[in-house]
Amino acid sequence: MSTSDSQLNSTHLLRFIFDRLRTFLAIGVGAAVLSSIVALMMEEQFKSTVVMFATPQHSIGEQFYEEVKRNDLLEYGETEDAERLLQILNSDRIRTRIIQKYDLWSHYDIDQSQPGAQALLGKEYNSNVDARLTRYGSIEVSVLDRDPERAAGMANDIAFLADSVANRLRNDRAGEALGYAKSSLEQVQQEITAMEDELGQLYGLGVYDFATQIEGLNEQYATAIAKGLPGNAEKIRKQMAEISNYANQFNKLSNLIEAAYEREAILKKRFELMKLDAETQMPSAFVVDYAAPADKKSKPIRWLIVVMSVASTLVFALLALLAAENLKDSSAA
Repeated sequence: MSTSDSQLNSTHLLRFIFDRLRTFLAIGVGAAVLSSIVALMMEEQFKSTVVMFATPQHSIGEQFYEEVKRNDLLEYGETEDAERLLQILNSDRIRTRIIQKYDLWSHYDIDQSQPGAQALLGKEYNSNVDARLTRYGSIEVSVLDRDPERAAGMANDIAFLADSVANRLRNDRAGEALGYAKSSLEQVQQEITAMEDELGQLYGLGVYDFATQIEGLNEQYATAIAKGLPGNAEKIRKQMAEISNYANQFNKLSNLIEAAYEREAILKKRFELMKLDAETQMPSAFVVDYAAPADKKSKPIRWLIVVMSVASTLVFALLALLAAENLKDSSAA
């Protein structure tokens, strides 16, 4: 198509609009009036927002009981930590508690007995509650509601509940590990008690430290021989023979109980570490901004609704009139 043809078409379109200007004005005014009425009837909604940064979910006990600190409890979380916290914020656990606390069934005017009520409530909740990652790595929780106080309360409670749920998940996981650590520690302590009882019996038989005792008796035996005291030497020899009967048992128990003491020390440390993780409540996020009741509505933007309605109506009217004109020309031809 040539430039002159384009100019002719543009001129024809402008002429077409100008010839029907009153019609377009009437349609525009009518659309403006109707959209204004609809916009005024729409319920006002207020928006409240909480901004937070996720924290890494490191072991708390490790920070207290390990000599080398591999992690810092005060550092900000990475993207994976933020995504993990985002899953918690959008979880059914938090949604259910918010719905119960604020009685959203009644607030959203949804009958629980009607078919698909749960899906309808979920759709309404998701349209008013949003948690998302920002480009700065933070998480923004936004709540829309016709009551600004309710919107702020819901947003803050969602942030608080994220801590509660995250701590519960961590404590439950650490609690299971704590149970295994406790049973292992108790088992080692029972073994130690049994070995200590056996050693106690050997102590009762006069066996206290086999190597040291034998070394001392050998010296005494050699001294008795050197001094020409065969009676004393024989007595010492019999004592050494009697102690030697328990040599293997004593040495075995000594080695085993020493290893058991080392295992007990390690397990005690692990037990205390896991106990701290299972019982301690730590924040899962650093809240930068808590939600406050909005003093200005967020929706609807009435002037934008009116402008978009008028514009779309005029475009549709233009297309309809052009189609009618083409049909008229085709019939005349």
